[in-house]
Amino acid sequence: MLRPTNSLSLPEDTARIAHMAFPQGNLYLSLRDEFGELFDDGAFQDLFSRRGRPALPPWRLALITVVQFLEGVTDRQAADQVRARIDLKYLLGLPLDDPGFHFSVLSEFRSRLIAGSAEGQLLDGLLSKFRDRGLIKRRGRQRTDSTHVLARVRSLTRLESVGETLRAALNAIATIQPTWLAWCPPEWFSRYGERLESARLPKGQEEGHAYACQIGQDGCALLTQIDGTAHVQLGDLPAVQTLRRMWALQFTQVDGDVRWQDGMVTNARERFNSPYDPEAGYGARGGLKWSGYKVHFTESCEEDTPHVMTAVRTTEAALTDYQVIDDIHQSLAERQLLPEEHLLDGGYISGDLVVRAKEHHGVRVIGPARQNASWQARSGGYDVTAFQIDWAKEQAVCPQGHTSYYWKNLREKRGYDLIEVRFRERDCQKCPVKARCTRVKSAGRKLSLRGQAQHEAIQEGRALETSVQWGKVYTRRAGIEGTHSLGVRTMGLRRSRYRGQAKTHVQHVATAAAINLMRVAAWLEHVPRQGTRISRFAALKPQ
Repeated sequence: MLRPTNSLSLPEDTARIAHMAFPQGNLYLSLRDEFGELFDDGAFQDLFSRRGRPALPPWRLALITVVQFLEGVTDRQAADQVRARIDLKYLLGLPLDDPGFHFSVLSEFRSRLIAGSAEGQLLDGLLSKFRDRGLIKRRGRQRTDSTHVLARVRSLTRLESVGETLRAALNAIATIQPTWLAWCPPEWFSRYGERLESARLPKGQEEGHAYACQIGQDGCALLTQIDGTAHVQLGDLPAVQTLRRMWALQFTQVDGDVRWQDGMVTNARERFNSPYDPEAGYGARGGLKWSGYKVHFTESCEEDTPHVMTAVRTTEAALTDYQVIDDIHQSLAERQLLPEEHLLDGGYISGDLVVRAKEHHGVRVIGPARQNASWQARSGGYDVTAFQIDWAKEQAVCPQGHTSYYWKNLREKRGYDLIEVRFRERDCQKCPVKARCTRVKSAGRKLSLRGQAQHEAIQEGRALETSVQWGKVYTRRAGIEGTHSLGVRTMGLRRSRYRGQAKTHVQHVATAAAINLMRVAAWLEHVPRQGTRISRFAALKPQ
């Protein structure tokens, strides 16, 4: 049961001793003096019932959760620090003799946040305070970038993965219905009784393949028994559902014979490495491969205000960056935090995004447009920019003055609208500059265009990238890399503390809120921002 406890009063003894211990102040004293209570119980009232024993004040639990990530400590350590540290008692408005709480309360609070879809309150509660103080500029400039996050599971080989998936299902069933497993063959206990590790598995390719097929047979036998039983609860177990998913990806049945599929699953978004976190998928970027998630941070980047995190998105590892930015813009719009200019790297940029951001939200997207990958553009030939496009007449004119005869609107497999333009074979095959335009021997040149708005947006973006002014503006985007570095070095951002995307997202939101507290406190104390670190040798480079 929730009882509102918000009060600006601070115990006199706590205030007196805290100021004696920190005569020059510290981060937590500055935040309390400047903002009072940083969260409000009303934001969390829907997470608690109206009956039952009184709950700990949610605003304090929210603040402790953020401080926990700022300090980089566990639940148990966070609870101990609240009992022992005078600066935290000052921040939380607690009396000196407050006995504290059991550390499990923090885990329960995170579960309530997830169940009530209230994770964002850890960030939004602070942003409302900062906006009221003018620390976030309305319609200013913001930047977004992503980084990879490793799942909290060990990395498994393909053979280990299928074996551990079956073992996890057997353990889950043994937990709730141990007598049901009386039918299991005796060899299963030696095969799946202990954790599967590469050191104990067959080494040869043929032996490994045969062992995998045996695991596949065993898994199918287990699923057959589950499907034939009246114990409906077994089929609903998450571990059993994960087993079905893994077997559908890795095995096929031919005339009752279970076969291990050759090669890995081609669709990266369907693959997962460990049964203990099946939401953690595979990701790859710039030669880096990992199993886990991806986090997108958005922050303000004005010179005259602190750089405050405004949006956080935790996604599948395989989800590309340009598929996320629309959700970020929508989230910022709902909270009245949209920027006027949004600095992004090339992974986010597309003609569709530039147009949608401008039309729907009035946001100017700034970032490097994807370069034309055609062989004509790479070799100095006639790429699409060499053609004159008449959108009203639905025609294109080539550099030699020939007009297209075919214009058709299409939709590609990924859902994008395309326009296919063709030129006559007789014009192209006899053209004196054919070698610079097309390599097709029995047809004319063909162009693939996006819609007019998207096409013109990309062409305009490529042209602007060559200007000095564009370069000066875009250099501000690089600062987001420092945010990632701060999160990785001080708050364990690179690896998830928890299993599952929902819990990992809570970690990322709390990390963003912790970074905000750190930066705003430094801003209030007039601490200058640190520039990019330069090695001593690099500093010797002649100007």
